[in-house]
Amino acid sequence: MAQPHRSLSNPEGVYPPVGKYSHVAEVTASKLLFLAGQVSVDENGTLVGEGDVGAQVRKVWENIGAVLAGGGATFADIVSINTYVVGRESVQPYLDARAEVFAEIFPGEQFPPNTFLIIDGLLFEEYLVEISVTAALP
Repeated sequence: MAQPHRSLSNPEGVYPPVGKYSHVAEVTASKLLFLAGQVSVDENGTLVGEGDVGAQVRKVWENIGAVLAGGGATFADIVSINTYVVGRESVQPYLDARAEVFAEIFPGEQFPPNTFLIIDGLLFEEYLVEISVTAALP
């Protein structure tokens, strides 16, 4: 499958990224996928990683990979990420797990733009991380 035209950049005149993201993704595509926020549940709806932010991060990205594949896309097609993490105490465990996952799914450190929010809670109290993405296909 040919990859969409996806150019990631960090323009002059703004602060450099403080994490694993780019300020801009310029994309030419014929198909867009808007994924619903994914949480850390398996295909039976069972929570994976209760109380463990890192385990939840890994399962969320596994779910994202499965949903992308169902739409004919891969992680390389992601052009935007929205991340929701419950509580400031979850931030560092999230960042640590994300670094491991991103090393696998974004080789060459080509990170899409990401909006990161620290929130009070998600739909169910046990959920600590929710991530939604947009992907573009050629």
